[in-house]
Amino acid sequence: MSWTILMTAPVLGAGGERALAEAGCEVHYLRDSQDAAEVEALMARIPFDAVISRTVTLSRTAIAACPTLKVICKHGVGVTNIDVEAATSFGIPVFTTPGTNAQSVAELTLGLMLSAARRISWLEQEIAQGRWTRNGSSMELSGKTLGLVGMGEIGQRVARIARAMGMRVRFYDPAAQVQDLSPDEQVESLDALLAQSQVLSLHCPVNAATRQMLNSRTLALLPAGALVINTSRGELIDEAALDAALRSGQLFAAGLDTVAVEPLPADHPFRSLTNLVMTPHIGGSTPEALDKVALFAARQCLDFLKGAAVDPRTCVNRAVLKEHS
Repeated sequence: MSWTILMTAPVLGAGGERALAEAGCEVHYLRDSQDAAEVEALMARIPFDAVISRTVTLSRTAIAACPTLKVICKHGVGVTNIDVEAATSFGIPVFTTPGTNAQSVAELTLGLMLSAARRISWLEQEIAQGRWTRNGSSMELSGKTLGLVGMGEIGQRVARIARAMGMRVRFYDPAAQVQDLSPDEQVESLDALLAQSQVLSLHCPVNAATRQMLNSRTLALLPAGALVINTSRGELIDEAALDAALRSGQLFAAGLDTVAVEPLPADHPFRSLTNLVMTPHIGGSTPEALDKVALFAARQCLDFLKGAAVDPRTCVNRAVLKEHS
């Protein structure tokens, strides 16, 4: 039996394409990767069995418009663009692809950290504008304490590289399996972690407890001149508070791969900061990572549609799985 699949982006990695083709699936793609209206129109017109969701919004309207929909799989791990509550109400499981892009995101995390600490982007701009600025206004990372919020696959990879660079590592993660980590590096609370983090990096999902976890109160707990990195989700940070901390010099710099509203609005105050390094949410977008994520997402959809065993830990609304067992 073949199935009809919607990929909410113009392309899917080769591994995923191959798996779906071998299963005889009919795959549809978006023309515009950020057009939620196109998603809704397609789902109202075509009887999809599954959706592989990239970054565009997958709304209640879209989900409700497609009564044949049986499963959704996020191309990644963050599901803030998916109306999970709506999917749950229609009995549709929402899966993720944990760990598949961990190396890619970890490498970008270190890239942003190094660029922000050494002000590489700003110095490039200085040269482009005809100046040869050598004022020594940068930060050496060796000897600094790196605080990690979240110690999953990505956090652990960042920690290994940071230790090799001579950084001290501390982390806060209530869900961490300490037996597999260094217990002397674990900190009992977010506030305690912030107080000692000269460099802070976020690697956790967005939920009620973490939304805007970095705000005016918590940013003030960081040591003066700290560095903040976020390759997770923009909603973890109160952007007005971060902007104020960067402009005042409370923070030395920040490196962001994601913001609350993407693409970044043309009038966003972040655009005028010289101590902020940004990339357009491409942490997991290397060819290698995209291929791994695509293959995992395709297999998640196919396994569920075939009635094969699926790992419930990769499902964000696990109660729905019981309805299908």
